[in-house]
Amino acid sequence: MNIPFTQHVQSLPDTVPFVGPETIERQLGKHFIARIGANESAFGISEQARDAIKLATCERGCSWYADPENHELRTLLADQHQVAMSHVCVDAGIDSLIGLTIRLFIEPGMSVISSLGAYPTVNYHVNGFGGQIHSVPYKDNHEDPVALAKSAHTNNARLVYLANPDNPMGTCLAPEAIQQLLNDLPDNCLLMLDEAYIEFMDKTPSLPIDITDPRLLRFRTFSKAYGMAGMRIGYVLAHQDIISGFNKIRNHFGVNRLAQLAAAASLKDTNFISRIKQEVEIGRRRIYALADSLSLEYVPSATNFVAVNIGNEQQANTLIASLAQKGIFIRKPAIAPQSQYIRVGVGTHEEHELLIKTLPALLGI
Repeated sequence: MNIPFTQHVQSLPDTVPFVGPETIERQLGKHFIARIGANESAFGISEQARDAIKLATCERGCSWYADPENHELRTLLADQHQVAMSHVCVDAGIDSLIGLTIRLFIEPGMSVISSLGAYPTVNYHVNGFGGQIHSVPYKDNHEDPVALAKSAHTNNARLVYLANPDNPMGTCLAPEAIQQLLNDLPDNCLLMLDEAYIEFMDKTPSLPIDITDPRLLRFRTFSKAYGMAGMRIGYVLAHQDIISGFNKIRNHFGVNRLAQLAAAASLKDTNFISRIKQEVEIGRRRIYALADSLSLEYVPSATNFVAVNIGNEQQANTLIASLAQKGIFIRKPAIAPQSQYIRVGVGTHEEHELLIKTLPALLGI
């Protein structure tokens, strides 16, 4: 029989936002020694989170469904951000929340604005729900809020996506620039502010949280600084009426119980994040020093990775493939001119030492 997909699904290409390192390992027939390409944490999870998982698995934590209201975690998050629980929605990572946001606000043919080469999952969901993605180029390796606002007006956009700090370049914008973007958006247009790397943004203040503004959705995650990428848990801060919208369509059992317990324990471990931030800063400086030693330009980073300029896209692609053959997983931006960079993640000391030993020879230095 002909499988009766909808006409829209039939029109979609067979593509995914990312090729996972596991896929590349299967293609190569070997495991990576250094996995520094997916912006994961090299430092593990909080000890308190680990203890909470162990206790739960020794009891009945895996046999019970998760709390569909995420009550304990939302209580802790509300206290941390000094908002009411009604302004917090927890779900299975920012990727899932982005998909829910597109579903909430985009009907077929409606426009969404993003930056050219920015986080590809946004495009994936917009295309999946029949929306139209419009992209503006980066400006000096930063997302361009002026161009985003202009495109939003030109295309009568319903949503604008901006990551701060940015992925894949690691740069960040001042809060005044983001507030100005918000002020310049057309009527009935909302800003999706992806703050997955917010914990690493030490030198630039973040935009103050204002959950009374229904135009702004702020996405946060436990995947990066908290080291829980594999557990899939994140949250959004927004006006309570928008949170009510999320609750109408989200999978109420989409967050697993162990992730809930680990995330709650991580928030209670008040010393954990400060230690991780110090480790990441040390790691960034190691990458800067390595780039300097090889006479390679790099972009100062507000994340747990550094964009290093290899010179041109072909050389960057060749280097990525050569590193994979040596057991080192690294990714790079996909769209020019950022595609001449590789994205070097902060790894362990051992992973960095392997990179130091391997990279010069592959560059012919």
